[in-house]
Amino acid sequence: MLLPVGGLGMNTSMDDMNLIQQAQRHHLVVRELGEEIDLEIGPGDDDPSFASTPIIGGPAREPSAEDHDESKHVVLISQLSNDDQDMSKTQPAKRKKKVVKRWREEWADTYKWAYVDVKDGTARIFCSVCKEYGRKHRRNPYGNEGSRNMQMSALEEHNNSLLHKEALRLQMASKDKIIVDKPIYVKALMSKTAGSIIEAALKRDPHEVEFIQAVQEAVHALERVIAKNAHYVNIMERLLEPERMVLFRVPWVDDRGETHVNRGFRVQFNQALGPCRGGLRFHPLMNLSIAKFLGFEQTLKNALSPYKLGGAAGGSDFDPRGKSDNEIMRFCQSFINEIYRYLGPDKDLPSEEMGVGTREMGYLFGQYRRLAGHFEGSFTGPRIFWSGSSLRTEATGYGLVFFAQLILADMNKELKGLRCVVSGSGKIAMHVLEKLIAYGALPITVSDSKGYLVDEDGFDYVKISFLRDIKAQQKSLRDYSKTYARSKYYDEAKPWNERCDVAFPCAYHNEIDQTDAINLINSGCRILIEGSNMPCTPEAVDVLRKANILIAPAMAAGAGGVVAGELELNHACNLMHWSPEDFESKLQEAMKQTYQRALKAAADFGYQKESPEALVHGAVISAFLSVAQAMTDQGCV
Repeated sequence: MLLPVGGLGMNTSMDDMNLIQQAQRHHLVVRELGEEIDLEIGPGDDDPSFASTPIIGGPAREPSAEDHDESKHVVLISQLSNDDQDMSKTQPAKRKKKVVKRWREEWADTYKWAYVDVKDGTARIFCSVCKEYGRKHRRNPYGNEGSRNMQMSALEEHNNSLLHKEALRLQMASKDKIIVDKPIYVKALMSKTAGSIIEAALKRDPHEVEFIQAVQEAVHALERVIAKNAHYVNIMERLLEPERMVLFRVPWVDDRGETHVNRGFRVQFNQALGPCRGGLRFHPLMNLSIAKFLGFEQTLKNALSPYKLGGAAGGSDFDPRGKSDNEIMRFCQSFINEIYRYLGPDKDLPSEEMGVGTREMGYLFGQYRRLAGHFEGSFTGPRIFWSGSSLRTEATGYGLVFFAQLILADMNKELKGLRCVVSGSGKIAMHVLEKLIAYGALPITVSDSKGYLVDEDGFDYVKISFLRDIKAQQKSLRDYSKTYARSKYYDEAKPWNERCDVAFPCAYHNEIDQTDAINLINSGCRILIEGSNMPCTPEAVDVLRKANILIAPAMAAGAGGVVAGELELNHACNLMHWSPEDFESKLQEAMKQTYQRALKAAADFGYQKESPEALVHGAVISAFLSVAQAMTDQGCV
């Protein structure tokens, strides 16, 4: 089994002096690591001594334009030691040729798959895949240029070898996928029983990083629950395996008539409490691990809400950005052609998520209705003229602010006058801004994939409308600064170093790492309301908890979308349109119930209300106990 680079124990960052000394011992002087090298050429390939010739490799460096100009010249930097010069007087003169070659770009990219080691007292370059060296690993990658035995690196061209094929495969994979160069972060658990659950998950799905992270957070919160009742270990093991995972291809045709194929996912994680509800995400980085993590989180979120529902998630690695309406329609229709048989009001109804809005949901439901042959329910999220409630899209963002207000009320504080930083600039983030302004808070930031925007004067309703226009026209948030002089856009940065009282991460999972967590603490943040699922890395969570930053988990704070979806699907609600006031009143009541359930569960297992872990652990405990009871009652199914 192939492991990530970080797990191979390979020495890719060798001590510079050690490498230079080895190079000198083999008649190779490196002028400076990373620069071009001269090689002393000895006997040819047909010389019997070639097989025992020691080799050494220098680190990779990508060529520059200046390099190509200089490569026309021959530079001599080889130098023999005094002992070698004395020996050369008694030996026949060698045929010498001075050559200067630089790394090709493709070999620089794959150099990390090789490493230097000593065998039988001689430094050699080994393939980090097969752990072998040999002549096939030393062929000249430059064809007829230079000498046939030019000793450049372990990744010199050997098209028929395992090394070349595997390195090429890994190189291509690294261009399209995020390669994890470090081991999965495993939290220390007090209970061996709880640790066994993590070990089993790691053994079964070792490469599903996002899913393993979500499992670890849940098991960590459930340690005291599992310690009181060992029966829950078996329940947890069953819960962590989804009831159904559908993986399928999605072929579609663009406006030029060219065919494309994407991958679709739908994970129906658990239906013990009721039919599945969960989002669809269209994003280039979407994969099975993310679908499972989202489905697991949605299962707990739905169980914690006032409505008893199962959890699901799915989507595709399709990127809707830059696509025409017709292309998106054709993709959505192809997507639903495969998945529709698993959907229905009593089975599974998808909802909006990242990359999926009212347009996409409309196309999906239209094709579903056509295939099903009747108007059976509706997907949660589309427009009012074929759905129920009038504030569906606002529900999640508004719910986050309501939840923050509940936390502050218990501290005898309020949102009015507090500085708030918000990440993201999608539906959730914009509705968070709206409700923060309504409560008198001062939201100062939004962000996108390329940086963040800060307005020291704070946003107002006019500015939010302007931001929406910018997003609708697919422009950069940078354009906002051209109109409002007191604002500034920071490229390749995050908003977590801005002075604030409350933070609302609403962009993407793992958007807050350890450094960002330290920045938040130094910026004065005291409360973090999770708008996106699992926005903090495990290391960031540890830092925030040690600093007593109160975290409101997404499965509790983000329950507003679940509430609105169920109000839409309620038959009585579909016969009328809710007024904004009535809808907000019901949403606030549902968020209050969720908040109280989380605190009660935390208190039942010994977590103090003031503890930064109270809401996180309480939410997981309350949700898990609901699901576990239903699974126990229904038997082993």
